[in-house]
Amino acid sequence: MDLRFLNAEPAEIERDAVDALGATRRDQLLPALHAVNDRVGWISQGALNHICRRLNVPPAEAYGVASFYALFSLKERPPRVVHVCTDLACRVNGADAVCDALAGVEGVTWHRSPCLGVCERAPAALIFQAGDPAEERLIAPVTPGEVVHPPDGDEAPVSVPQQGEPGLRLLRRVGVVDPGSLDAYRAAGGYAALRNALVLGPAGVIREVTESGLMGRGGAAFPTGRKWDATARQAERTRYLVCNADESEPGTFKDRVLIEGDPFALVEAMTIAAFAIGAQKGYVYLRGEYPRALKVLRNAIEVARERGFLGENIMGRQGFSFDIEIRRGAGAYICGEETAIFNSIEGFRGEPRTKPPFPVEKGLFGKPTVVNNVETLVNIPLILTEGCEAYRRIGTERSAGPKLFCLSGNIRRPGVYEVPFGTTLGELLELAGGVPEGRELRAILLGGAAGGFVRPDETGLPLTMEDARAAGTTLGSGVVLALDDQADLGGFLLRIASFFRDESCGQCVPCRIGTVRQEEALHRIVGGRRLGTGGDDLALLREVGQVMRDSSICGLGQTAWNAIESAIDRLGALEERS
Repeated sequence: MDLRFLNAEPAEIERDAVDALGATRRDQLLPALHAVNDRVGWISQGALNHICRRLNVPPAEAYGVASFYALFSLKERPPRVVHVCTDLACRVNGADAVCDALAGVEGVTWHRSPCLGVCERAPAALIFQAGDPAEERLIAPVTPGEVVHPPDGDEAPVSVPQQGEPGLRLLRRVGVVDPGSLDAYRAAGGYAALRNALVLGPAGVIREVTESGLMGRGGAAFPTGRKWDATARQAERTRYLVCNADESEPGTFKDRVLIEGDPFALVEAMTIAAFAIGAQKGYVYLRGEYPRALKVLRNAIEVARERGFLGENIMGRQGFSFDIEIRRGAGAYICGEETAIFNSIEGFRGEPRTKPPFPVEKGLFGKPTVVNNVETLVNIPLILTEGCEAYRRIGTERSAGPKLFCLSGNIRRPGVYEVPFGTTLGELLELAGGVPEGRELRAILLGGAAGGFVRPDETGLPLTMEDARAAGTTLGSGVVLALDDQADLGGFLLRIASFFRDESCGQCVPCRIGTVRQEEALHRIVGGRRLGTGGDDLALLREVGQVMRDSSICGLGQTAWNAIESAIDRLGALEERS
């Protein structure tokens, strides 16, 4: 490996951007790269050299990290760049037409982008303008004209069609309480849960969470109380809490809505979790494509710190200290995997680690670590204010509590919906108004690109972990994407395949090669250019899919075949092209 510095020196503006951070450690590599990219719009060799010297990082390794993330550029580009989403929800809502119109426009630098997490207002675009400070805006729905000449004003408010309805728990403050006001949050019941936690003590909090039956809401559904207990029992006294807010699964946007609409709930929940497991430091790993969420959450953390709800001796409790740092992602889907987050925070490429050891034993910086996603955490204040028994009465015996679902695609009222576990898929679709008038429902994608399809005659499926598993599908991250009878299912599957090809980190052969072969076979099938006899490419798809599932290191490769397999087996999607 070549570890020599090249002769390139940073421009003064690049040097100033890095030096302003005061960074001296390897784990500050990602913030340093963001600092240069934000100020100039790209990362030059000179800027990279300066970062390496300050942080004592070998140049080849720093280059490997910088080139890993889609939002960074190592080639000179204009300070204004537009990322146009062409992923699943945007695809069925006119994204291709936006791109076609932009193809003939001069003077606009734009790129096709994976999901930007504003699926309820598809199609969407992220406009980035380098500077001091940099400016980022999500515009959705977007037109070609708005890409060229962005409209004035703030982004649209968070989309919660049930806003203000009685019976909401996780969403009860979203769109109702000012997300920038700690006083408004407290007046609406905020920080009562932390007060209760301090009375219960760490063991009591873990007991309440365990007995509530809360399971992780990111897709794996691991019991939250067990994870906390395993971490709290470790002999190592330095422990960390990581909030996974890098929801990059296409069709997922619930965590964005929670952060933008109720940020203090996340801060309070993380503080409770830290108290329970004995952590003094927490990180929120936030999607780089969420500028509004970043702004709102930064404010909430700063205000909480100023008012004594973060920092030393929280709420007057001697010896209870905890603080939160935000780490921005930079456009890598794989960093939603918990161990890839660790590598990213520590200043390495966001590649998953082999398990065991598990994070509760050896996680961030080699210390015991709890990783929970945003939705999981915001259930914690609910449990500690209403009690574990009341919480268990919501939902079903094996899937307790309320659940958030992200409805998008060909649906009348897209947005985030809160329902108790056990609500049927049909009831949820009815809440959202069903497909547009004059259309017929063709299929529903559950769980996003890593999930699976169900047919219109399967909408009686109860939305629980156990019922989804028994039906051979998954709830995943809560994606419910409806496709009507005018949707191009073949093109939709191709988009899923290309997504996994692009997002594979390349660390393991089954995923690195398998995702490419999967996309190639789909291209031939959809384009009517099959290999050999009609079934050869289908057989190849199945073989490659099974190899990825059985031998990939992490969930990306293990689930890359799921949606395509379910489309073949449940919908007969590709047989019609034979």
